[in-house]
Amino acid sequence: MIKRHFFLVAAAVLLALMVVAAIVKVSAGDEKKAAGPGGGRGRGAQQVSEAVVAQRPFSDQIRVLGVARGERSVNVTSSTTELITRVLFADGQYVSAGAPLVELQAREEDAAIIEARANVNQAQREYDRYKALADRGVAPQVMLEQAETGLETARASLQAAQARRGDRVIRAPFSGRVGLTTVTPGTLINPGAVITTLDDTSTIRVDFPLPERYLNLLRPGAQLTATADAYGDEPFTGRIALIDTRVNETTRAATARAEFPNPGGRIRPGMLMRVAVQQGQRQSAAVPESAVQYEGAGAFVYRIAPGQNGSTAQRVEVETGAVENGFVEILSGIEAGDRIVGSGLNRIQPGAPVSVGGQGRKSGAAK
Repeated sequence: MIKRHFFLVAAAVLLALMVVAAIVKVSAGDEKKAAGPGGGRGRGAQQVSEAVVAQRPFSDQIRVLGVARGERSVNVTSSTTELITRVLFADGQYVSAGAPLVELQAREEDAAIIEARANVNQAQREYDRYKALADRGVAPQVMLEQAETGLETARASLQAAQARRGDRVIRAPFSGRVGLTTVTPGTLINPGAVITTLDDTSTIRVDFPLPERYLNLLRPGAQLTATADAYGDEPFTGRIALIDTRVNETTRAATARAEFPNPGGRIRPGMLMRVAVQQGQRQSAAVPESAVQYEGAGAFVYRIAPGQNGSTAQRVEVETGAVENGFVEILSGIEAGDRIVGSGLNRIQPGAPVSVGGQGRKSGAAK
């Protein structure tokens, strides 16, 4: 019985010694790993890129969306139901103001002109005869006046017939470029049906909503820029031409109209334009976008600070402002000259040792 208890106690002591030895071995391994080969100071720290907080210019901007319109745009239509006899333009052609585009069937109008010209000739002969008689004193003056009235009436009828014939030719109301069309000679056109489009795109107009709080800051003539998806970030420079006299009661915004020169017709009517109105510049502390991490409604960066065993990463809450050209405006939390982690924030633990590596650039750029 005594021997049995002795063996149990000895087994328990041996098991306890084995557990203690394992713990000591693991602790020694962790210390060696932290120290690195040769036990050097700072080895094993997370290698990061560095950014230096620097002053950069930021501008206050109003960013809104608008749709491009030609300076003058119209749908070419007919005011009557008639057959098209001639199409006098090609798709995409540039036409001058007054250029004929489409000719409609006009047989009755042509006949009316022939009749009106005959009446004018007859009235002219009557007038000439009575004038000759009146000059010799044979015919009374009243007969001459009646003949003159008849001549003027015949001429007016001819002008009316010619005007009706002119209505059978649809002309360009202004200079511009026509769009695509599906009409051909023989097409029956109805009132309001679109024959083609006509756009004057030498200047592009963009209407956009301007919040009422900015009405006191912007005036007609103010410079602005806009971009279109078709041309990436390439800016188009224009100016505010007019601000509407009324503010929309629902949106609390007034409609502003911007004008952009459009040489070459690169901006086309209907394009979505992203308009940015500058309100001035200011100097603020800035860091690269990659150095800022957002969490909920807040944001933070990791500031590189000296520690007992080298540099460490300290999480610092910051208040951010505008974002321009890859940089974030810092309103509070850090100051110009502070060193921060430039990228790889998701791998950093607050207070962990870090090692700055790579070739860096200053003035707010990661290195």
